[in-house]
Amino acid sequence: MSETFQIGDPVKIYLDSKFGMNEGWHKGRVIRIDPYSAHRSFYWVELDEDAQAILGIKQISVFNIKNIERLS
Repeated sequence: MSETFQIGDPVKIYLDSKFGMNEGWHKGRVIRIDPYSAHRSFYWVELDEDAQAILGIKQISVFNIKNIERLS
């Protein structure tokens, strides 16, 4: 079963090669969850200040669960 996330969870998200030199893991916090189906959701992540500076965006949605991990 896939990991579930809650609003406020600290996470890291993976951005693939579509993001060029910014490919890799970036830290943030889950701020909203939009259900897509009974088993999948869009996870909206507010990026931390470092990631915002690198990527030039404040928030991003993550649909593929393999691209988001909870930070301990």
